[in-house]
Amino acid sequence: MSRKLFGTDGVRGRANSWPMTAELALKLGAAAGRYFRRDGSGAHRVVIGKDTRLSGYMLENALTAGFCSTGMNVLLLGPVPTPAVGFLTKSMRADVGVMISASHNPHQDNGIKFFGPDGFKLSDAAEAEIEAMIEGEIAPAKPENIGRAKRIEDGRGRYEEFVKTSFPTGLRLDGLKVVVDCANGAAYRTAPEVLWELGAEVIPIGTAPNGTNINDRCGSTHTDTAAEAVVAHGAHVGLALDGDADRIMILDETGRVADGDQIMALLAARWADEGRLQGGALVATVMSNLGLERFLAARGLRLERTAVGDRYVVERMREGGFNLGGEQSGHIVMTDYATTGDGLVAGLQFLAEMVRTGRPASELTRSFETVPQLLKNVRFSAGARPLDVASVRQVIEGAERRIEGRGRILIRKSGTEPLIRVMAECEDEALLVAVVDEIVGAVEAAV
Repeated sequence: MSRKLFGTDGVRGRANSWPMTAELALKLGAAAGRYFRRDGSGAHRVVIGKDTRLSGYMLENALTAGFCSTGMNVLLLGPVPTPAVGFLTKSMRADVGVMISASHNPHQDNGIKFFGPDGFKLSDAAEAEIEAMIEGEIAPAKPENIGRAKRIEDGRGRYEEFVKTSFPTGLRLDGLKVVVDCANGAAYRTAPEVLWELGAEVIPIGTAPNGTNINDRCGSTHTDTAAEAVVAHGAHVGLALDGDADRIMILDETGRVADGDQIMALLAARWADEGRLQGGALVATVMSNLGLERFLAARGLRLERTAVGDRYVVERMREGGFNLGGEQSGHIVMTDYATTGDGLVAGLQFLAEMVRTGRPASELTRSFETVPQLLKNVRFSAGARPLDVASVRQVIEGAERRIEGRGRILIRKSGTEPLIRVMAECEDEALLVAVVDEIVGAVEAAV
């Protein structure tokens, strides 16, 4: 069964434009409610969280109406990180969890993603079934069976207590000065509070959301703000989260940025030394740097690659029994602790390593030398299919022949934005730039 509405991470789009409309959200809530109430038995519940986007209010209310119309009781968490929804769905014995967020995208965008009762994101097959139900008639509940909705005031606190359990017993962050950039997003209260309670001196930034400033020149995709704060305050380290706090970038004491690959390399080596790395492998996507693969191989470890998207990383981890994975973009998945990427938990693991070893962040974030990598994006209009254009295919094939044996090229359509992503790796930087620019030029001409 195919999916047209769902992408790599739920349903995404521009707020108040299809598919991110109140009408579609209502239908989506009703369809998901009916999907999870197919047995028709007893009371059923859904937990709904959101980030700080203005459009979150509209979508939250529409989803609530849809779920209640099919007899689901709705528990509203308010602004919480995406991993909190995964955790609380399972903890509160809910049938389904929903996060309203477009992650690292600007405030004009929004998204809806679902978690199953086990706290993991829904499979492609489940999403396809829900999508099919939207196109048909969705049977409403009888008047006496309409669901209720209520606010859960302590959802954030429950998640904070859980997050602290991921930090090693007996360690504290006393003496560490930490900048934390919350991207004016879902973790704007959670992250500073957790770090402070563990003993850190916290310099919080990106903690004044107003509905339209989420990810605006801050957070994991705009790290200059955090870097400047680290240097200005003489901090030991910086943690830059994205809008829904499921990804992180680490900044060392000089303000230099370490991406997800470096964080995963550090954790994989540590866990392997401790005998904790299940399966002797790290799961990452095709975007991860070749240097990471070489680093792991030198230690007798494997890199298992998947399609782009943390959900595909998690699926492979569950299939193979692996417990560590993630993305170069900063999703770090540790199934010993969480069911999805958790930026704050990953940040705490890094800080624990700083405390344990006494080494500065600048050393811990340089586990391997990266192979030069270049990524450029080309935006296209709705309905365009630039990768199907013959002239584009010819340029791509020619570029692949030129780089063969010296690097690799990866070209894909983004699953969350109307972008063609052109990425290449090659130790010959002149060749790297040349092949990427050739492909980008061809795609731009086609669109």
